[in-house]
Amino acid sequence: MKNHQYVTDIRWTGNTGSGTSSYRSYERSHELTAPRKQVAIPLSSDPSFRGDATKYNPEELLVASLASCHMLWYLHLCSEAGVVVVDYSDTATGIMQEEADGNGRFVQVKLNPVVTVAAASMIETAKALHEKAHHYCFIANSVNFPVNCEGEVGCVS
Repeated sequence: MKNHQYVTDIRWTGNTGSGTSSYRSYERSHELTAPRKQVAIPLSSDPSFRGDATKYNPEELLVASLASCHMLWYLHLCSEAGVVVVDYSDTATGIMQEEADGNGRFVQVKLNPVVTVAAASMIETAKALHEKAHHYCFIANSVNFPVNCEGEVGCVS
């Protein structure tokens, strides 16, 4: 077994002058940084929770992490299997349920990768590798809700 450690820094930037003196007195803005990363990512809460719609929110980052992890494993497995991927995109969606008391949780994420391979002879293998990528995805293996993948594979020619 091998352990990996990940460090991130979150810094609240939403103090408008009176701190958290009331629920409406502060912005939900904050920044994500990590060691050796060049750019801070500006974040906020979802607009439903008084956040800034122009900034990423934690819920979007969770969905993006699942999509990114799946893609990276998929590309790796394709390269090992001799499948030449020439294009990959994914519009992933997540569903979070919020209870009347404000408690909430994700109940599902759906990945929708659209993959283009170099030749028609690669399509069937490319389709099958989505399941294997899902099996290996570190993030999908760490969540307690279903992550479904409905990928499309086509070819250049």
